[in-house]
Amino acid sequence: MVVSAQELRGALANRDIHIVTLPVYVGVAAMPQAAYWWGPLPFIAVFGATVLAIMGWRLVGGPDRYVADTAASLMVASYLGLMAGFVGLMLSSSQGGDRIVVFVVLTICSDIGGYIAGVLFGRHPIAPRLSPKKSWEGFAGSLLLQAVAGVLLFVYLLEAPWWQGLVTGLVLTITATAGDFVESAIKRDLGVKDMSSLLPGHGGLMDRLDSLLPNAFMCWLLLLVFLGS
Repeated sequence: MVVSAQELRGALANRDIHIVTLPVYVGVAAMPQAAYWWGPLPFIAVFGATVLAIMGWRLVGGPDRYVADTAASLMVASYLGLMAGFVGLMLSSSQGGDRIVVFVVLTICSDIGGYIAGVLFGRHPIAPRLSPKKSWEGFAGSLLLQAVAGVLLFVYLLEAPWWQGLVTGLVLTITATAGDFVESAIKRDLGVKDMSSLLPGHGGLMDRLDSLLPNAFMCWLLLLVFLGS
């Protein structure tokens, strides 16, 4: 999370937006840990403390660009730390390891299904201004593969009803795709192709987390509703 925050810090600097580095880095690192070790309430408390620290720390720099810098800092803290905190909650719950497997595998299936169907059949872009290569045909491929994977994972790994796996697979396809578009919108707004060059051929770490971050919350929520804590 700290590496990802550093990538966003560099990208935002292209638009003369400067995040409040120390509170953001500490917050995004601490939130998933608090969620895993101590549970939901301490997790939310760390998030609240991070928000206050960001707003207070930035006061030292004076009023110029206070709103832009603070808003960007809060976005980074929420986008990374808050979303990653739900991974900690999943891991600390009953069947924690299995739930993480479901979360990761379904997100990967979204990318694989979308890529294969998009390459073979992609003709109609979903949002060409954001991501010209994302097609409705690719989205259908993601839906299909995630639906199948969701059913199999719920039945054979979590020993849960098949329909819960179907619902989870379909919903996570939507949030994963939305995450891709959010990342594309951020990069286009900031005028960067990749968040960094950390991963050769893939861009930065954030370019790999774009689907995982929104799926973390949605997967935690669905598993909580279907399977309990």
